[in-house]
Amino acid sequence: MKFSRPVLLSTLSSLTLALGGAPGGAQAQTLLPLDSRPTTRVLPALIADLRGGAAHVPPASLLGNAQVGADPAALTAWLEAQPKDGPLIAALDALAYGGLVQSRTSPLSAAQALARLEPLRTWTARTGQPVYAFITLPREPDATNRERNLAVTRTLLDWARAGSFAQLHVSWDDALPGSPAPAEGATLAKDAPANVLVYPGADEVLSMLTARALAPQPATVTFEYSDPASARQVIRYEGIPLTQSAVNHAQASGFTVQEAGGRADLTVFVFNGGDPRRAAVRVSRLLAAGPVAVADVEKVNLGNPRLWRDLQTLRRTANLKALAAWGTPGNNLGTALAHARVALAPGADPVRQDALLAREYANDVIYSADLRAALRKAIPEAQLTAPGTQDTLLNLARDAFPLRLGGTYTLQDATLPWGRSFEWDFTLTPQP
Repeated sequence: MKFSRPVLLSTLSSLTLALGGAPGGAQAQTLLPLDSRPTTRVLPALIADLRGGAAHVPPASLLGNAQVGADPAALTAWLEAQPKDGPLIAALDALAYGGLVQSRTSPLSAAQALARLEPLRTWTARTGQPVYAFITLPREPDATNRERNLAVTRTLLDWARAGSFAQLHVSWDDALPGSPAPAEGATLAKDAPANVLVYPGADEVLSMLTARALAPQPATVTFEYSDPASARQVIRYEGIPLTQSAVNHAQASGFTVQEAGGRADLTVFVFNGGDPRRAAVRVSRLLAAGPVAVADVEKVNLGNPRLWRDLQTLRRTANLKALAAWGTPGNNLGTALAHARVALAPGADPVRQDALLAREYANDVIYSADLRAALRKAIPEAQLTAPGTQDTLLNLARDAFPLRLGGTYTLQDATLPWGRSFEWDFTLTPQP
């Protein structure tokens, strides 16, 4: 499909305004991200905006980064100032501790953290709008006060039981071997009410809750793996098999999972190894039968260049409902499912859908599989905050653009928002 420049520019402009906290339309969601990273702040907002309007999202300056946590008073004031015209989707760690990084080391007591969350406990009673929220169990060995975090989480389960949350998800972050988080999660799940889900995850959860709130209609999904045998093995960072992670993230996004081979509203093709060319051909065939999303989980934080190059050669990337290759297996499954969930819903805008696919491709494939390594080779990590880094990044990216999906996109600017090479932020501009 081909879109005109005026329509695309109007759409992308509205998305930009949304991320600056501009007023949204009726039933716009208010998002409280985990921190200021693009994957936790920008991506959920773009998913929310697929059906038009503009989500209310705090500016990055109000959210935490690796060094400094969010100011709870400023963040609470921002929340209270937003229109109460739609659901609130909240990462509770941001308000309780200042962000994901700070949740591991914050000196606050459980009572102090819960006091910061009190406005969210009363939100539905005060505004009439539902709250979809999540809290994380911190990773080891970084966590310095696990008992405090657990005490806060147990109280939040009571709040969910009392109806303060439409949904509360308890997720655990980066569970490497020996982490106590899986056992903690299992214990919490035993007494959890029906509106609470417990599973491994972190950066992807706000996107999934956004999809759950925005697209409540029933939908089914089935999974196909490029390497079915290895999909049953335990995966890094989650401590569970890939197949179970897929089910967890599907349920958290509001899907009902069907057995492979069944007729479903969506097929998620999970590339977890094997021949990438064969995988690309298989995705093409699946697209002929119905909607498809692709989650590339073969490697952590690194998309498979051959798979995506072949999909581009086959001109199939623009036909996907979602794509993800940027993070851990759970990160990729969760964001792909969340994006696809909203893209399947009535009213999804095809112009915004193409723009979001282009952003995902630029981030998950072009940057993760190529540009990041080139940047690290050109500039030592410790010098990435020095003047000239942005020019170097743009020069390295020049050959990867324009990017062609349904429309054609050029790279206008790029930054390293946390002063490190792991993630970038950027602006794509549509061509006529």
